[in-house]
Amino acid sequence: MEIPRRISQAILNSLSAGVVPRIGLEYIAVGRKREIQTVLDDLESIAQDASAFRFIIGRYGSGKSFFLQAMRNYAMDRDYICADADLSPDKRFAGSSGPGRATYRELMQRLSTKLRPDGGALEGLLRGWINSLRSEAPGYDSGDPESVSRVEWKIRETTREMEEFAYGYDFAAAVSAYYRGLSSGDDETKDASLRWLRGEYATRSEAKKELPVGEIINDGNWYDHIKLFALFCSRIGYRGLLVFIDEGVNLFKITNRISRENNYEKLLSIFNDITQGKAARLGFYLGGTPQFLEDQRRGLASYPALKSRLEESRFVRSGHVDSGSPIIRLSRLGNEEIFVLLERVAEIHAIHYGYRQWLGEEEIGAFLDLALSTPGAEEFITPREITRDFLALLNILKDESGADYYELIRREDCRVKAANPEELYANFEL
Repeated sequence: MEIPRRISQAILNSLSAGVVPRIGLEYIAVGRKREIQTVLDDLESIAQDASAFRFIIGRYGSGKSFFLQAMRNYAMDRDYICADADLSPDKRFAGSSGPGRATYRELMQRLSTKLRPDGGALEGLLRGWINSLRSEAPGYDSGDPESVSRVEWKIRETTREMEEFAYGYDFAAAVSAYYRGLSSGDDETKDASLRWLRGEYATRSEAKKELPVGEIINDGNWYDHIKLFALFCSRIGYRGLLVFIDEGVNLFKITNRISRENNYEKLLSIFNDITQGKAARLGFYLGGTPQFLEDQRRGLASYPALKSRLEESRFVRSGHVDSGSPIIRLSRLGNEEIFVLLERVAEIHAIHYGYRQWLGEEEIGAFLDLALSTPGAEEFITPREITRDFLALLNILKDESGADYYELIRREDCRVKAANPEELYANFEL
């Protein structure tokens, strides 16, 4: 395996902290063939003007975030534009103090392409497109007003289709304003356009002073602008826009019933819009726990309209998988897959620190046997806990030359423990 040190460092740091690395996932990805194929089928449809909405459901540490990030990286390599965000108490789908706009802003801040995989791709996206229009214009001269006007006409031609949609006129005006600012060296106009596209204006009056727009992006219309942006992406040479939102459980955690139901209502409207084909070139993937999906008091199942749409077929309940369902359930990785994951982690660790990787099947197998010897481990211990403890073991062996591998793993107090033991009893009823 050849792996740049920057990437190996990111992988080891992230796994040691129990979080998902944003880069290098291809070096440690194992399993999930069926789930990956479902998303790949979505991507092919999205590239042909369709849309897709999926809930990615799995327990804490089961690999939801990893799966979302892996699909994000795969899509970027195939000319999709990706945006991702984590829901939190101040970033939701709806609310009275701007949480919907906050979610939109994070999505735009973390907008990523193959050339800008770490986010912040909005301005580069616009510049790249405008430069391609300039290069296609015969005899283009930035000092010639007629040349500048010809390119602006091409921009208007691209955005004119969006004017037929809600808020499309303002979107087109903001994009045109960016070009005018870029061509004339007017940084204030250019920056104002970017602020509008990122949803950074708090009031309409403030935006109107700087741009020829009538509306701003807010809690009520942020999804409409996501739809517009997806269409725009497809018209400037990309295959579509994919939105990855994690930590859906934060909607379940909203204690106020009215606020929670307002968020579920907004989620329902997005779900309906996408699944009914009213959006084009857009994929929407929302990660959450089984409790977020199934809880009858506060989960999606507590909202009748969502419950009826997400009800699974009796054939699925009998052990089969419906690839057309909006729900992708991530089961626990198999023992063989976890074994392969540990092999890869050991190899990356050895490459990064420059020593010969000496752990073989017997040693890694002994560690895995230890991890799975905890009562309930087959069901509740996740790759997150296993890889984190395995990396700690590798670090000890690296730092302490006299440490004995088998002596370390056989200590009773070194058994891998589930990070969320309360989940053992989450579904228990008297």
